[in-house]
Amino acid sequence: MDFDNRPIGVFDSGIGGITVLRELAKAFPHESFIYLGDTARLPYGSKSGDTVRQYSVQNMKFLVSKNVKAIVVACNTASTQVLENSFEGRPVYNVIDPGAALACATTKNKKIAVLATRATISNGAYTKKINKIMPDAQVLTQACPLFVPLAEEAWYEDPVTNLIAFRYLNHLKAAEVDTVVLGCTHYPLLKNAIRKIFGNYVELVDSGEAISKELTQDFDGQLLKRAQQNKSFLTICLTDASEHFENLSNELLCSVMNTQIQFETVSVI
Repeated sequence: MDFDNRPIGVFDSGIGGITVLRELAKAFPHESFIYLGDTARLPYGSKSGDTVRQYSVQNMKFLVSKNVKAIVVACNTASTQVLENSFEGRPVYNVIDPGAALACATTKNKKIAVLATRATISNGAYTKKINKIMPDAQVLTQACPLFVPLAEEAWYEDPVTNLIAFRYLNHLKAAEVDTVVLGCTHYPLLKNAIRKIFGNYVELVDSGEAISKELTQDFDGQLLKRAQQNKSFLTICLTDASEHFENLSNELLCSVMNTQIQFETVSVI
């Protein structure tokens, strides 16, 4: 069997993409990763599509310069602007396609809610993808812009977070949705608050879990070559140094990584 020990590149604007990286690290413990957090320019969800596209291309060029073997766009807003399946010879994976597919495979009553940033909601990408797979699905959308700063502040269990979640989501519970897409990679950090609104009978679709399934298929089909079972590494590159980001990353990844995380401050322009 041929192996490819080059790392997998992952990028997002901030801490949200770490939820995707965490799922990838759990699914592929022998792979190495380079994570790019564009912290100098976050958040992406409030910016225009053209600006997000420009930032995303710069991020992908940076990851290619680090000789990654694949690129994961661990940001739903960026995924609406990165439409190509490959970039400079590397396969590119977005989080919207696998998230939409998993939602359709999960729902029983065909009532699906999508929670996301304003940019992702206004783009309509999830609704289009879901209805392409399941034309008779009822897709309800809700922008939750305050969820991102709450996640960045690590206010996962704060009473303020619970109140804001109730304000955003209570009407969706009344609509009897049975599947909820966490359409921003920050939102899995607030799963407990979201779960308190919907209860245990609603399935939450996590982008990280969905994209891990897609990569598993490509590894098994040998569209991607696995790394040898040697010591893996993880490098987190930030466009603006942040002790807060480093602390949160270590907290979120410590249980799934078997290697020490290396942090670097970089420029992608």
